Amino acid sequence: MKASFKLLCAVALLGCQRLEDVGKAPDFTPVETSSEYFAMTQGSELPEFTPSQEGAEASLWSGSRGSLLGDRRAGLAGDIMTVVIEINDKAEISNSTGRSRSGSEQMGVTSMFGIPQRLDAKLPEGASMADAYNTSSSSSYSGDGSVQRNEKLTLRVAATILERLPNGILRIQGSQEVRVNFEVRELIVTGFVRPEDISRQNEITYDKIAGARISYGGRGQITDVQQPRLGQQVADVILPF
Repeated sequence: MKASFKLLCAVALLGCQRLEDVGKAPDFTPVETSSEYFAMTQGSELPEFTPSQEGAEASLWSGSRGSLLGDRRAGLAGDIMTVVIEINDKAEISNSTGRSRSGSEQMGVTSMFGIPQRLDAKLPEGASMADAYNTSSSSSYSGDGSVQRNEKLTLRVAATILERLPNGILRIQGSQEVRVNFEVRELIVTGFVRPEDISRQNEITYDKIAGARISYGGRGQITDVQQPRLGQQVADVILPF
């Protein structure tokens, strides 16, 4: 009884929290608490620009990041790059299995020194040793299965380098939120990339991100309507049928 009472109290509290959001647009996630903000404020800092460096960087052929032809690709903690997500996957799997088996067996004694005829006279009417026993069996099995998946997603999102690992690999994370009326669309991308895979346009495609985690969803009135109620979710977990 105590456990049931605690469960009901928890459900009631969650319901009260949902009532507080009635008539309000969903809030954005604070940027100041994100890992991207921490990397950009606490990441590696570039050396200060001094007059002596200004004279040394006057050449057009300098490879520094501030020159005309310099490499401006992201490479330090806090730098920003663009992640291009163009997923167009299609998978089709079809399996078919069939099996059959049949068997029969028959035995009888038509003549053996006249013994079957003598036995037939003592057997019930219609019975005969000429057909002692007759058996047959058969079985069959068939199964079919198919899977069809088609997913297409085209997105672009800015990601921040969180840290540079000892082997030079970059750990990135990008998030984006767009609110339209009372619905917030959320996009999150995380993973690990090689600096040499970043293009001259400071972009990287999703298929070059190791351990990529891409989340595309939303929260708000439409998403809330599509989800089952709290009581139904609790009942689905507890009820054994």
